[in-house]
Amino acid sequence: QVQLVESGGGLVQPGGSLRLSCVASGFTLDYYDIGWFRRAPGKEREGVSCISSSDGSAYYPDSVKGRFTISRDNAKNTVYLQMNSLKPEDTAVYYCAAEWANNHFCSLYGLLPNEYDYWGQGTQVTVSS
Repeated sequence: QVQLVESGGGLVQPGGSLRLSCVASGFTLDYYDIGWFRRAPGKEREGVSCISSSDGSAYYPDSVKGRFTISRDNAKNTVYLQMNSLKPEDTAVYYCAAEWANNHFCSLYGLLPNEYDYWGQGTQVTVSS
């Protein structure tokens, strides 16, 4: 059974950091491009990063560029999202998603949620003082 499980969310003060993990089971992440998304209350799902399986290239929207870093450890079948300098507007449920690797997927479609086939259940991140 294909499954993605996120963890690492929680409550953090503005300016703080969190590292989210996304562990895959039932399939090997090596062959998938992986995205992180978030959904804040009352807002649409937003892509915050994508990492390519082919060369590890990473992509971010301007809203998180320079603060968030995506990485992957294929040996552990895990993808991480390091989030630094967190702001209250980063508060959301964060999801990881997987899509069979395709050339230029991350650069062209990686931040678009409808392009992914597999999703985790999400982990809550709350940034508040």
